[in-house]
Amino acid sequence: MSAGQQHGRFEAPALMRFAADVFAAHGLAGPDAHTAAHALVEADRRGVWSHGLARLSMYCGRLAAGVATARPRIVIDRVAPAGVHVDGDDGLGLIVAPLAMDAAIACAREAGIGVAGVRRSGHFGMAGLYADQAVAAGMVGMVFTNASPALPPHGAMAPFLGTSPLAVGIPAGDVAPFGLDMAMSHLARGKLKFAARRGEPIPPGLALDRHGRPTTDGAEAFEGVVLPFGGVKGAGLSWMMDALAGVLTGAAFGGDVANPFTGTDRPQGTGHLLIALRADLFLPLEEVRARMDELARRAKALPRADGVEEVLSPGEPEARRAAQSDALGVPLTPDIVADLRELGAKAGVAWPFP
Repeated sequence: MSAGQQHGRFEAPALMRFAADVFAAHGLAGPDAHTAAHALVEADRRGVWSHGLARLSMYCGRLAAGVATARPRIVIDRVAPAGVHVDGDDGLGLIVAPLAMDAAIACAREAGIGVAGVRRSGHFGMAGLYADQAVAAGMVGMVFTNASPALPPHGAMAPFLGTSPLAVGIPAGDVAPFGLDMAMSHLARGKLKFAARRGEPIPPGLALDRHGRPTTDGAEAFEGVVLPFGGVKGAGLSWMMDALAGVLTGAAFGGDVANPFTGTDRPQGTGHLLIALRADLFLPLEEVRARMDELARRAKALPRADGVEEVLSPGEPEARRAAQSDALGVPLTPDIVADLRELGAKAGVAWPFP
């Protein structure tokens, strides 16, 4: 959440109904509208605001432009005992990805592991949401996607690879499930757009402008490139994501995935690779859960660095923010609320709060 803006708190169920009604006004069937709304509100609930309701207008803009299919005919083809190939028919990734992970989970129940390769999808929001599907089924979830050009291969200065988040979820017992969800850049590219709109600088060393010069201006960075985390390592991982999610699946790749905000002249062509692995494949599930708890306990018991109050496991910060949202309401900044009000008014959907 932006440090420069105060935020209000809003009840999640009302936000869900509002977002679902807006999606329905743009042509989504009722169940799909609910699925898409849940993905966005859940991101805000966990504090991942860059992939939350701030993006509702982007998805609706793509639907209105006809470059995202409101009611896609998604085809799931079983290509192997442990594998399915999914054609998303250019539907919203928010709709395509959960169906694909469900198919991977079904394969894993039979074969121990299930893999879904997805083509003709779009931006799917928070990657961790689909890893969580597998965790809820007692499985390990692994999620890979490619994305529109945003960062350069190591040594180049032109956007070519995507920020391409990956996510991994592993069941646990008493502690929060392990939940790693990370982009290949220092920060989500969507945050550049919102920083530019708010007139807020971004930290130095994270992006270059279109001339290849370092910049702290969000607008210049959005038109230029974001830099991969870890230099050559992050760039290499992003290249890997384009290969796994784009090349292997038949999706767009190599700079051809359309930008979700500005590429409203064509479908995105995004690809995903979703994997479900039975957590009890080698040990009983309860033993796995207990061992994951012990892993977290040992990590938390280590001596802490100066200024660090507590060692947190991956997924724990989001779980705590979600609990806070449940108690106090989901946080949204005034600019996002204003956008939602305007979007709702255009769609004939009233904002449900005073």
